[in-house]
Amino acid sequence: MSGFGATILDADGLRLSPEEKTFFRDADPFGFILFARNIDNPDQVRALCAEMRDCVGRNAPITIDQEGGRVQRLRSPVWTEWMPPLDFVAAAGPDAGEAMYLRYRLIAAELYALGIDSNCAPMVDVAGPQTHPFLYNRCYGTDPETVAGLGRAAADGLLAGGVLPVLKHIPGHGRSTMDSHFDLPHVPASPQDLSAVDFAPFHALNDLPMGMTAHLVYSEIDDRPATLSPVVMKLIREEIGFDNLIMTDDLGMKALRGQLSDLARRALDAGCDVILHCNAPLEARREVADASGRMTPAAQARAERALAARRTPDDIDIPALHAQLGTLLNRA
Repeated sequence: MSGFGATILDADGLRLSPEEKTFFRDADPFGFILFARNIDNPDQVRALCAEMRDCVGRNAPITIDQEGGRVQRLRSPVWTEWMPPLDFVAAAGPDAGEAMYLRYRLIAAELYALGIDSNCAPMVDVAGPQTHPFLYNRCYGTDPETVAGLGRAAADGLLAGGVLPVLKHIPGHGRSTMDSHFDLPHVPASPQDLSAVDFAPFHALNDLPMGMTAHLVYSEIDDRPATLSPVVMKLIREEIGFDNLIMTDDLGMKALRGQLSDLARRALDAGCDVILHCNAPLEARREVADASGRMTPAAQARAERALAARRTPDDIDIPALHAQLGTLLNRA
């Protein structure tokens, strides 16, 4: 059997059901993703991660959305509660780069201790006056240079902690005036403006091991959502220069309309490497896995390159890093 399954999938609860174990063994997804419903306590999360990897018989990547702020699956009192990224950057002032590194190094420590070795961050969408509130305070700044620099700091912190970063939402979601969980945003900006602002941080970080697509239409480039657009995917690979693993954003988000199996095939045909599918019944997950099949040779090579970027965490004194971060924030 050649290649991993071209999917990243989730589970219903705190442990895998017998049906899920059978399904994951058959589907052999490239990796898994966890949500709040999968999180109770450290021992339980570690056991769930071990079950997932046991199903596929390898050290499959397990990712999560742990940006901090509104989007974080690990919460207090067991884990650190973080302020939204944009507020955090403002609070750190001139020390934002160092603070961002420490923030994501500490996040990585919490993830790695649970068996989670990937995080859907950094999010380098550039905020603007029109950015929808669902995204705005998750951004790092309002100019591409600042965003790229802080994105690099976040990615470096994750990598140093043994956690693979997932660059999102490629090639840029900042101009969206809608929440793509519910609607399909259309962005009328010119290719020149998009290249100068929205695409720039992704170009600066095009060496990161994995990226996640944006579900929105750049109407001056193509009339199809970026996730399903061969034109936009070619732009990502060639103009932005991102030749590492690209996963879709969740295929079940309402920005995309149509049969899941058709959407999966269209995304792969457009040039995505792997389908992320979440928050759906087992039958829907099965439909997506069947439609997605195995990774292409090119996707498999990118997947193996991403996995090769995993490293053993450097040694840190966690209380000392928290204290150092606190000093930076208080100084600002």
